[in-house]
Amino acid sequence: MTSVDLHLLGVRHHGPGSARAVRDHLAALGPDIVLIEGPPEADALVGLAGDPGLVPPVALLAHVPGEPGRAAYWPFAEFSPEWQAIRYAVAAGVPARFCDLPAAHGLAAQPEDGGADRDLPDRDPADRDPADRDPADRDPLGELARAAGYDDPERWWEDVVEHRGDTPFQVIAEAMAAVRDGHVPSGREARREAHMRRAIRRAAKDGHRRVAVVCGAWHVPALSLPVPARADDALLRGLPKATVEVTWVPWTYGRLGSWSGYGAGVDSPGWYHHLFTAADRPVERWLTAAAGVLREEGLPVSSAHVIEAVRLAHALAVLRGRPLAGLGEVTEAARAVLCEGDELPVELIRRRMVVGERLGRVPDSTPMVPLQRDLRDRRTRLRLKPEALDRELDLDLRKPLDLGRSGLLHRLTVLGVPWGAAREARGKGTFRESWTLAWRPEYDLQLIEAGVYGTTVESAATARIRELAAGNAGPHAGGPGEAGLPGLPGLPGVPGGAAGGSAGGSAGGSAGRAAAVGAPLAELTGLVETCLLADLPEALKDVLAALSAKAALDTDVIRLMAALPAVARAQRYGDVRGTPPEGLASIAEALLTRVCVGLPAVVSAIDDDAASALLAHIDAVNSAVVLLETGPETSTAGGLGSGAAGGPGSGTETSTAGGPPGGEPGPRGRWLAALRQVADRRDLHGLVEGRLIRILLDAGHLDADLAALRLSRATSPGNPPARTAAWVEGFLPGDGLLLVHDARLLTLVDDWLTSLAADQFTAVLPLLRRTFGAFAAPERRSIGERVRARGSRTVDAPADEVDGERAAAAVRTVMDILAAARGTARAGAGGTSGGR
Repeated sequence: MTSVDLHLLGVRHHGPGSARAVRDHLAALGPDIVLIEGPPEADALVGLAGDPGLVPPVALLAHVPGEPGRAAYWPFAEFSPEWQAIRYAVAAGVPARFCDLPAAHGLAAQPEDGGADRDLPDRDPADRDPADRDPADRDPLGELARAAGYDDPERWWEDVVEHRGDTPFQVIAEAMAAVRDGHVPSGREARREAHMRRAIRRAAKDGHRRVAVVCGAWHVPALSLPVPARADDALLRGLPKATVEVTWVPWTYGRLGSWSGYGAGVDSPGWYHHLFTAADRPVERWLTAAAGVLREEGLPVSSAHVIEAVRLAHALAVLRGRPLAGLGEVTEAARAVLCEGDELPVELIRRRMVVGERLGRVPDSTPMVPLQRDLRDRRTRLRLKPEALDRELDLDLRKPLDLGRSGLLHRLTVLGVPWGAAREARGKGTFRESWTLAWRPEYDLQLIEAGVYGTTVESAATARIRELAAGNAGPHAGGPGEAGLPGLPGLPGVPGGAAGGSAGGSAGGSAGRAAAVGAPLAELTGLVETCLLADLPEALKDVLAALSAKAALDTDVIRLMAALPAVARAQRYGDVRGTPPEGLASIAEALLTRVCVGLPAVVSAIDDDAASALLAHIDAVNSAVVLLETGPETSTAGGLGSGAAGGPGSGTETSTAGGPPGGEPGPRGRWLAALRQVADRRDLHGLVEGRLIRILLDAGHLDADLAALRLSRATSPGNPPARTAAWVEGFLPGDGLLLVHDARLLTLVDDWLTSLAADQFTAVLPLLRRTFGAFAAPERRSIGERVRARGSRTVDAPADEVDGERAAAAVRTVMDILAAARGTARAGAGGTSGGR
């Protein structure tokens, strides 16, 4: 290396002071070639730095094709010295190469071998403990700053390095030589430095005489040593190697967190960006921007506040003997003056400015997998811009543009790219959706991983749904070449091609075989809903075939109840999106019929936990049948004649439950008939019975007098207090208006509570608190006022009905007792007469 005019520019990765020094030094030096610490596989991508569409922060992503889980990142920010070196080389027309150990060696090792972690600068940003890192991975300049009593390495750089008259890189080389004195590199560190020296020799061999090397300051002493080429070749000989692809991907300042990327420990990337872009009067500009952020949130911050904050920051710097106010001083000044001691505005400044969520961009000419390019095209057509900060998006599905946006976001969710998170819509109606959008850098890698499913978002999501329907949760579980979709690994048992919606033919047979071992019934119904939301008609055909086969084989009523709501929602969404699925109505009808028939078998002999779980399913099915109802709703819908109800009360109690004349009962009518039949049983859990009575009352299938009668039974002294409390909890599910407007029900509950003994009241108090605590405050207040106004007044409950069969037995017993008593009396009278 003695024949080369070598300039070693030791830097602090992602340091604005280092970036300015590199930019100025290269401009003054005019090197023949610039070597930069980074993966040599990315040499062909250096030229893209001259494209105005490549806007930092960005990162080089290296991954093994077909195994996206084996990947590594090299992030760059505007204030990164390496980025400034790249931009200088492109602008000056000077060759630029990366000189670090190739990513192919690090990614060739299996993850369990640990080789990938040893030979890569960053497998997954921000996931390592600083104490576990090699010396070359640490921040030596930061350690020097802390040794000198500085908490900010940038302030130390300004005070100790840039304020000196000699060249800063000469100072750094001397400092690093002292730090590395006696240190013998080994392992990954030795291999990396050997490859850097090899890159310098190659540059000299190619005829470049003035060579500038931009690398971490730690490596400078090692690169200046006259190490024989044979020694370096021996270190690099025999390393494992893999085929690697490299591309640029967008990055964010939030991912440039501590020990991210090159391991510089960037805790405040927004502050560093400000130091680099606003070198003149950084304190004044920073506090002015902070005041603007606070004003956007409606906080009263005037120019006088800014002036006083600047004065305070400078005063703090003087008191601490520092030539320039740093982040600590400006933060304290902002807290005291701009935020008036409130920590919440300080946290806002930290999130928006100190860290920042600037999202980089890459140009269209960047190498991408087909799935990434298809997504970019669709984003452009749908006018969806990726942003790092959370952004709310409200969609009206009646508009074609919003309908397309909704489908894209749902398809990406299927592929494991949650760009949008669904939230509760502000407006009413099924045609509205609300999302929170935020793009994360790791989504690009997830898109590469999802590329095994297809080349477009639609085809990839379709293949993924088919895989899930077959019960395969992983992207590679099945392996290539198995039966299923051609060219898509890991999809065994999924019908290939455009299978029809029916269960017949080869598609139906495949679906039937998949149903035996495929996804559970509830997951299949969820996939139906997902297909409709994501507008995946081809996948829907296969899912419906598998669902039909699975529903025919499943005998678990609870699973059937869990599946029905998703099918009902799918029907409604299908109508809203203009794609009503064929065959879905028949599946819903079959599920409801089997639920109605099997419901009596699952309501008896259950404990409290099982009753709570069953109650949730009953509520869900009760809401679902409303969506299944095709005709107009009436209070008498659903054949609840005496034959359907049966048991006690089949006369008067069912007088309001007649079905529509001359017609078959609808889904809701059949469901309410099943509930009425179950509600008349004597072995129900109190929680379930109370809820069934309330559902029937609200639906008009039970009048208020009969509801009061059932409540009177439940609160009678013969029932255990715990069962009565559970009955009341089921009857009043978070709604106290019924007690407010029905004095009879309120009286019954009040009388029952006042009749409890102290220990009984204490035992049921948690249940009562849970029940009444769910009421709105105005409802609780109204109930209290009516109880206080009751005083000594009572309201007669309706007379209990007489069970004829049981009453007859009781009457016979009483008659026998009376007859025996009369016979005994006669016998006694005769004996007395004879004695006389």
